[in-house]
Amino acid sequence: MEKKPIKRNENIAKLSRDHHASLLFCFKIRQGIKKDVSTERMVRYVQYFEKQHFIPHFTEEEEILFAPLNDAKVQKAIDDHVHILRLAKEISFSGKENQQKELGKLADLVDDHVRYEERVLFPHLEEKLTDEQLEEIGKQISVEAIKDYYEDEFWK
Repeated sequence: MEKKPIKRNENIAKLSRDHHASLLFCFKIRQGIKKDVSTERMVRYVQYFEKQHFIPHFTEEEEILFAPLNDAKVQKAIDDHVHILRLAKEISFSGKENQQKELGKLADLVDDHVRYEERVLFPHLEEKLTDEQLEEIGKQISVEAIKDYYEDEFWK
């Protein structure tokens, strides 16, 4: 059976497209682990990506997209955001022997989170929010899919 692309409401499509950058983040970390790249190089990338992508993206989701609906599905996404940011910080300060394992956990967590938002949460929000709410959300969202210009291409 052929998978059809998910049809996303145009007002939240920017956030949905931005998820692609997160999936590439996971790929790059996994490639770095597979190629036995030094953890220091990958940790620097995590720090860069957290600042350039995770924080602005999560902020827009939480303050704009999630604000109108406070339910268990939204709360799971918020909890995921907290967990992702906490693990990213812990990786920066953990001992070298644990860093590679923690980097793998971070990649898995981010991957699972993106898939949850795309397959469960965003369709739920599209169903529960009114067209007017979605239109207002679309006007407020400013995040654009980031261009990841990180110079150290450790994953290649």
